[in-house]
Formats: sequence, structure tokens, C-alpha cells
Amino acid sequence: MTHLPLRVAGWSARHPWRAITGWFLFVALCLGAAAAVGGNPATSEDFRIGEAGRAEAMAAEGGLEQRPVERVLITAPPGAGPLDEAGARAAARDITARMERLPEVLTVAAPVLDADGTALRVDVTLRGPELDGRKHVEPLRAQTAEVQADHPGLRVEETGGPSISAGVEELRGTDLARTEVIALPVTLITLLLVFGSVALAVVPLLLALTSIAAALGLSTLASHAFPDAGIGTNIILLIGLAVGVDYTLFYLKREREERARSGGRLSSRAVVELAAATSGRAVVLSGLAVAVSGATLCLADDVIFSSIATATIVVTLVAVASSLTILPALLATLGERAERRTERRAARKADRRADRRAARGATRARRTGRLTAAMLRPTARHPAATLGVGVLAMLALATPLLGLNLTDMGRETHPRDIPAMRTYDRLGEAFPELKSMHQVVVRADADRADEVAAALRDLADRARNDPRLAGTADLRTSADRRISLLELPVPHHVSEDAARTSLDAVRTGYVPATVGALEGVETAVTGDVARYADYPEHQKEKLPLIIGALLLVTFGMTVWAFRSVVLGLVGVVLNLLSAAASLGLLVLVFQGTWAEGLLDFTSTGSIGSRVPLLLFVILFGLSMDYQVFVISRIREAALNGVPTRRAVIDGIGSSAGVVTSAAFVMVTIFASFVFLHIMEMKQMGFALAVAVLLDAVVIRIMILPSFMLLLGDRSWWPSHGVRRARSTAAAPEAAHLANVG
Repeated sequence: MTHLPLRVAGWSARHPWRAITGWFLFVALCLGAAAAVGGNPATSEDFRIGEAGRAEAMAAEGGLEQRPVERVLITAPPGAGPLDEAGARAAARDITARMERLPEVLTVAAPVLDADGTALRVDVTLRGPELDGRKHVEPLRAQTAEVQADHPGLRVEETGGPSISAGVEELRGTDLARTEVIALPVTLITLLLVFGSVALAVVPLLLALTSIAAALGLSTLASHAFPDAGIGTNIILLIGLAVGVDYTLFYLKREREERARSGGRLSSRAVVELAAATSGRAVVLSGLAVAVSGATLCLADDVIFSSIATATIVVTLVAVASSLTILPALLATLGERAERRTERRAARKADRRADRRAARGATRARRTGRLTAAMLRPTARHPAATLGVGVLAMLALATPLLGLNLTDMGRETHPRDIPAMRTYDRLGEAFPELKSMHQVVVRADADRADEVAAALRDLADRARNDPRLAGTADLRTSADRRISLLELPVPHHVSEDAARTSLDAVRTGYVPATVGALEGVETAVTGDVARYADYPEHQKEKLPLIIGALLLVTFGMTVWAFRSVVLGLVGVVLNLLSAAASLGLLVLVFQGTWAEGLLDFTSTGSIGSRVPLLLFVILFGLSMDYQVFVISRIREAALNGVPTRRAVIDGIGSSAGVVTSAAFVMVTIFASFVFLHIMEMKQMGFALAVAVLLDAVVIRIMILPSFMLLLGDRSWWPSHGVRRARSTAAAPEAAHLANVG
């Protein structure tokens, strides 16, 4: 593992302009190939989960799948008094005529007046699959706006799954642009403070942004094997900026240390190769750990997590490649320029003074920051007490996790900044039966269609007086009479308890007592509520499997990197502690209402079902960055014959600055997501920012060194490399003492 980074970096340092040109050609090739081939977005079939997914597959088999539906709502303007029904019906006729002319529209239903006579609605069904509705909704919205302009005495507005999805995409794009405006300047300022050089501060951002560009192109190509669920770009931006800056920061920091330590006696190429042999190896190990951790998401058997896994793997490996190719080339080029400037200065100043400056530079490169030194002091003096306090603090933060409530984020949780969501609220008030629905799907032989229809009508009769259900049931049969579908309106949002209990009643009561009692038929229940209920259950089933795989990956990568079973076990424990503590804080903040005003959200009393899995995978991967970098420094000192205690203190002290800087960049990037409007993105940003902060400060500066100080040489068991290195270092000293004697 040491030789590959060294060989690649050596070639790049010797041929800097070839490496730089090659890298930008690679980025351009990735983007060009993606533009030529195009992406492969996930289809409705890819999103099917559990019983709801099975029912949707049956419905699609009979051509009864759910279609994208838009609803035009006509009401009186605020403060205008009762609805002018004649005017509303005239506007409805106008809407109907306009919509029927659009090629995107399949059917337009007759207008429906609500029970109070305050609202009139027109349902418009679009052509194509349900997921494609948002791509074709703009012409419908344009027609609605024109009808509104022609009828100023009415409020004519449109809502529905397609327009809400389109609004969410628009808002997400605006939010992500805002996070970039926050994250990029803060990252640049942090790097300026770390390096004190504009050129060196720009390098990490340049590499991160080009890595993101290349990864976007490669992920587009990869979507033909692993369909893109629409979230890959967000993950590439999130992970790419974080790891890209991290890896470059690790490499740059070590290059500066080696340059200061050499005192100008080594060429820039030699210094770059020294950095490649140490930090280059750590970057490769960290990148592999992040990529393998991301790959465990494929075990979720879910197209969304498969897309996230693909994005994580691609952007991480591209970031590693950039740190091994263009980064050494840039450092060698910048170093040669610095050498020429130094030579010009040396001609004017005495060599002895230059040597003193180099020595002071080397001392500064090795010096531990004051804050880090203050935090390490109690750790070094009282490791057992520090370990106990640190672990107890993390466990205390994890306590709220016992009350974790996982749910899928229903449509009603979307922010009201989206105009279609405000219309959605008004539509729900006027027509509560449209809030959600159940769909009972039955597959049977065609000659039993009448028998199935009778059983489904019996089901509808039994459910008619159930207060959790409302409205008129709709029964449809496929053209080949093999598939039947009964739709039951539910006057509750999918997140409400009444909706969930009504689903239980349908699945465990009404269906078994009616159509489920028929022999030789297959039944399943889907719909808005079923989707909402089945997805979190699917995630809960997969969570132990993925966490187990992550623990195994963490253990295996650590043992492989450091030849130590003990450190592998310690890494597993520390990752669990930081993940549990950050999830506990997430529950404390977002399941309650006390932080709503502070973080600008409305609590749903739950955590998004995807958040814990994403947190575990991303955190386990990123925490390996710090773990590999810190322990590499400790092991390097130990292999040079330094006693383990001193190696731990020196290793933590020498790496604390770069780890803290990298963590600050990551926390800034993740924290910027807290200000997004989409609830799951907000929760994810908060959890990751807290997790990285705890990992960099509490885990790496308090708990990890305490563990290693208490374990001593046992930290490296069963490897004998450190012991042999110490014996080798002690042999010359023993020989010298014998000669003196």
C-alpha cells in the first residue's frame, strides 16, 4: 500500500504538467461521456418496497397503476365572501377545455363541489408513469395561471403530486446553491488560516471541485447499472467537498512539515515523495474505508440507498485519485517556485540566518496547538478518568435515542414555501377524503372476476361506517379481468395515527374477512398510507444488517491498516459511541418542539427513516479518515522506536491541527444543510455536523488517546512490528553503553 502512492506521486512530481493536463482531460472526458450517453433515472418499479410494492406491481400488471394527478382548486379570494358558484363553474369549463388540448393530459374529470359549497375542484390525470409527472406539469401550471388571469374574481390554483414534486426540486436547488455560497467561502477562509498562503488554500478547493465534476460524470454513466433515484448529485456535492478538502489537507500539511523539517536540504520532488509515503498511504486507506462503508448501503435493497452508495463510492475514489495525481504535481510545481524565491533571498542573506529560520519552521511544524495541548494534558495525566468522563458524556448524549421514532416523511411535511403545498392544505380542508387512500389489489383468474368484485364490494360496505375512512370507494377491473383494485379514501394525512390504524384495520380485518377469504386469489394493500408505513419497516429490518456490515468493515479495515486486532475493536466501539451520541442529539432536537424557532422547522415528532442509515454509513466512513490519519502518525512514531506513551501524545499533538481544521470544514459543510427547507436534509445535516464535531474533539483527543495510553504496547497486538522497531532502536544505544563501560 505504501509503494503505490509513492510511485504515482513520484511520477506526478517528476512530470507535473503531464499530470495536471491529464487530470483536467480526465475530468473533461467524464463530463463529455456523461453528456453523450445521458443518465438512467429510476422508474416506479425501482421504488417498490414491501407489501405496498407487491400490490403496485400487481396493479401495474393490469394497467391499474397509480397515475400522476393534478387538481385545480377554485375558491373565493380571501375576504371576498362566499364562492360565486356560477363563476367557478365557468372557470372550471375553461380549465377543462384548456387541459384537454394538452398532449401531456390523459383525462379531465367532471368538476366536483365540496360539501359546504366553498370550493370546486377539477382533477386532471397526466399521461405516463407516476414519477414522470413532475417533468410534464409545467404546461398545466401555465394554463392554470392563464385561467386565474381571466377570472380575477376567483382564486384558481393547482396542486398535486407532480406540482409538489416539482416545487420540492426547485426549492432543493435553491437551497443547495445557498449552502455552496456559505460553505465555499468558509472553507477558503479556514484554509487560508491553516496555510497562510492563497495558493495553498486554493489547491484543496480546486481539487474538491474538479473531483465533484468528474464524479458527476462517472455517476451518470454508472446510473445505467445502478439507476439514479435523483439524490446522487446532492450526495456527491456533500461528500465530495468534505473528503476532497480533507484528503488534500492531510497531504498538504504533511508536505509542509517535511519541507520545514528538511530545512531546504531536500528538493520539492523529494519532499512530495516523503509526504506520499506517509499521508498518501493514509489517504488511500481512508478513501477505501469510505468507499467500502458506502457500499454497505447496497444491502438496504432500496434504489435510493443504492444511488447514495454509488455516489459515495465514485466521488471518494475520484478524490483519492486526485490526491495521488494532480496534487503531487501541483505541490512540486509550487515548491519549485518557492525554492527559486528562497534562492534569491539566500543570495542576499547569510546562510546561517536561513538555517535558523528553517529550524524555527520545523519546530513550528511539530508544535502542538495551545487548545489541543490543554485538552491533552488531563488525558496524559489521568487517562482512566478522562476515558470514563468521555464515555459517560457520549452515553448521556445517546440517551434520547431510546425514544427514537422513525417514519417516512409524508407529503404534508414539505415546507409551505412551496406554493403547491399551501394549495394542498386548502384542498385538504375542502375535500378531506383526498388526504390519502388505501388501494386493495387482487389478482385471480379471469373467470373469477365477478366473485372478486362482489367480495371487494362487501369490503367497501363493511368499511363505509368506519370513521377512519370516508368518501365513496372506487372499484376498477383490468381489461383482462385478472386484476381488481378497490380504492378507499382516507380523511387523514399519512402521518396521523388514524391513518395508520385504518391501514391495520384494512390489512388485518377487512381484507381477511372478505376477499382474503377466497381461495386461490392473491391480495395486497398499497396506497399513500401503506407506502408511508412499509418503507420505515423495511429500513428497520435492514438497519441491523447494515450496521453489522459497517462494524465488520471498520474492524477489518483497521486491522488491515495497522495489523492490530485491539485497534480494530477500539475503532468499532468509538464509531458506535459517536453515531449513538449524534443520533441521540438528533432525537432531542427534532422530535421535540423546543428548537423549532432556533432551527426554523416544524417538528413532525419523528426522524426520517433514511436518516439513521445514512448517518451510520457516512459517519463510519468519514470517521475512518481521522482514525487512519491519527493512528498512522502514532504508529509511525512507534515504528521509529518511540515509546507508545510518547508516540500517542506526539501523534495526537502533531495531527490535531489538521484534524481540527478538516473537521471544521466538514462541520461547516454539513451545518449549512441545517438551513435547508427539506426536513430530511435538515436532519441529516444536523446529525452529521454534530457527529463530526464529537468525533474530532471528544473521540480523537480524549477517548482514543486515553484508550491507547491505558493499553500501552498492547494497542498493537498481535503485531510485533512496533516491538521489533523498539528493539532495533535500542540496540545501538546498548552497544554504545557497552563501549563506554
